[in-house]
Amino acid sequence: MTTSVREPRRTTPSSRWAWLRGDRLTTINLVLTFVIICAVFATQSQYFLTIENFLNVGRTLGVVGIVAIGMTLVLVTGGVDLSVGSVAALSGVVTSILWTKSGIPLGLAAVLGLLSGTLVGFLNGYLVAVVRINPLITTLASLSIIRGLAFVMSEGQTNQLNNDAFKFLGRGEIAGLPVSLIIMISLYVIFILVMSYTQFGRNLYAIGGSPDASRLAGISVTRHLLIVYTLCGTLAAFGGLIISSQLASSAPRAAVGLEFTVIAATVLGGTSLAGGKGTLIGTLVGVFILRVLDNGLTQTRISSFYQDVVGGLVLLLAVGFDQIRLKLTDKLGGGRK
Repeated sequence: MTTSVREPRRTTPSSRWAWLRGDRLTTINLVLTFVIICAVFATQSQYFLTIENFLNVGRTLGVVGIVAIGMTLVLVTGGVDLSVGSVAALSGVVTSILWTKSGIPLGLAAVLGLLSGTLVGFLNGYLVAVVRINPLITTLASLSIIRGLAFVMSEGQTNQLNNDAFKFLGRGEIAGLPVSLIIMISLYVIFILVMSYTQFGRNLYAIGGSPDASRLAGISVTRHLLIVYTLCGTLAAFGGLIISSQLASSAPRAAVGLEFTVIAATVLGGTSLAGGKGTLIGTLVGVFILRVLDNGLTQTRISSFYQDVVGGLVLLLAVGFDQIRLKLTDKLGGGRK
């Protein structure tokens, strides 16, 4: 009777580095970037690593973080939405006008303000998915149109939203944590599960990779694009309600430049502008990096003129290092899967 001797399993470079590819590598790179930024600012300010300061950062995370969820979904499909800042302003204006001038209860007015953003998102999706207008052109036009509507409706004036229940949304705390932060984290958990474990989420990545191939595979590209643009508009409007709650007022000038901050956080988090790649975990880390960076620069009394410059450089460095790491992993691991 002969016995066979099993040869020891050889660990190939591909198997050894398989776990450190794609999204995992991007997340590790982002976390390291975040730690380095925190370490640098901790040496420059004694107040940076305090609970009070972290709570202050948490209060600024909600709006950008929530709107970035919708932007991530849109970018994954290969699109973009430049109208989120204008939609945020519109939702606050609609809410304040309905409450102060129409006598509608504030709760209902806020819901209608939220629905105004949903409608804009749906129209963006319709123009992109059905009419087939380029997403950049569509949402750039929406950015201007919606901002103009906000000015027309409000006559360029700031309207007060001085209501304790409404202000709780942006200023309130639960167990010491800002309400907006709790809502943001809850939304991330929900959408991470959707993107990771549902057919809908997998379809979005497929559409971003190749819309034509997705259609041939039986995926309703039009329906999925309508959904993601509608969600993006809704989340942008919700972010606008939080801004109005924090300020206890609405203004047509609110959230100017929000779209660029959100896109920066999303791309910093590893979402590809070409579509088909990105995770909400990466987006969340990207949001944290940008907010902590702003906070640290303010604490170290660096002029606001330089803050945009530093933010852009950090984005370039983070994405650049990520690409270098991906290329090194490709060589060591035999290519990405």
